[in-house]
Amino acid sequence: MSLDDHAEDLASSFGVDKTEVKRDLENLVSYSVPLEEAKDSLRRKYGDGGDGGGGGPTTKSIADVTTGDSSVNVTAVVLTAGKRSIRYQGSDHVIHEGELADETGKISYTAWEDFALEPGETVTVGNAGVREWEGKPELNLGESTSVAREDEPLEVSYDVGGEASLVELEPGDRGVTVEVAVTEVEEKIIDGRDGETEILSGVLADETGRLPFTDWDPHPGLTEGASVRLGDLYVREFRGAPSVNVSEFSTVETLDRDVEVTDDAPRMSVRDAVTSGGLFDVELVGNVIEVRDGSGLIQRCPQCGRLVQNGQCRSHGAVEGVDDLRVKAVLDDGSGTVTAILDDEITERVYGGDVEDAKEHARDEMDQEAVADAIREEIVGREFVVRGSLSVDEYGANLNARSFVANEDDPASLATELLGEVRQ
Repeated sequence: MSLDDHAEDLASSFGVDKTEVKRDLENLVSYSVPLEEAKDSLRRKYGDGGDGGGGGPTTKSIADVTTGDSSVNVTAVVLTAGKRSIRYQGSDHVIHEGELADETGKISYTAWEDFALEPGETVTVGNAGVREWEGKPELNLGESTSVAREDEPLEVSYDVGGEASLVELEPGDRGVTVEVAVTEVEEKIIDGRDGETEILSGVLADETGRLPFTDWDPHPGLTEGASVRLGDLYVREFRGAPSVNVSEFSTVETLDRDVEVTDDAPRMSVRDAVTSGGLFDVELVGNVIEVRDGSGLIQRCPQCGRLVQNGQCRSHGAVEGVDDLRVKAVLDDGSGTVTAILDDEITERVYGGDVEDAKEHARDEMDQEAVADAIREEIVGREFVVRGSLSVDEYGANLNARSFVANEDDPASLATELLGEVRQ
């Protein structure tokens, strides 16, 4: 059954125009809302069951808007206003997006029409649909939505305009502006929506931290070492951490000064880091209590780089593995544990040899595990300072290490410092 058929059935049962129902259904599905969930949302909106059905939009404060609402009226200040294009059913669509706020809270919005919203203005949005986006309610502004400008401004406790430092960015932010230094940049060719597409990716930094970025429409001003002001950005989650996205509508302005950047990563306890859900750049200190299986001399698939076990790749079946070195070290600081993943270069330093040395070691011992055992003897029971990118998912917390250094701090000094904190 096609989307058009679903829309026709819904419109017939609601007694409303099919065109509007189909537009609403397409909008929801284009944002990866499951079809049945999208249909339930439209049933609530058009009055066929669900709470509040058939009674028209309800006037609410933002804090009271829930995903169970079908349509609402809100009066709010426009915090940010951005736009980007999406591809749906083979056609490009420009959507407008950002955040609204009142005295009770803030909420994101997506507008499928250009309502010419400007940051700082107070508006009353009528008959806005509500959907769930990343676990939170979001306003959907479509053909049936009205926007009225209010003469009396609304005072809110949120900053208007989207100016932010990197440490303040969160997945879901839209229409934000940052002033940053480009510390790393690389041209890549990906399989995009129009075939092979050139993009830029790299790392941005300011005095508060570092985040990865992707420029989907390469801007000439994004060069390594440049200090720039980037406007109309949106933020997504990538491997559990915020990732800055630059679109064709984003602005790139070269600054006449250098943006100061930090060379340090925030040092956190393992528990606080894991609770955050993911961090691009963090420093943890703890004792290595275990070197997990799958460490030492390993084989990877020559096609995808996955671990090969017993000559088998999960994705490509029987393959001839390529030798590599890796360590999966369990780090414990007393507040929690995390698995630090050491790449081949760091593993070579820890092991004291390269892949060829490891292969010779394994042959001499007639045991590939001998390499991992040697690494265990070197690092288990010792304290290390580990810096890298933390991802947290259903499989646990993994820290992809960029540096792995033994902590040489004097134990007596550390004990004195700890006792001082306890006495406070």
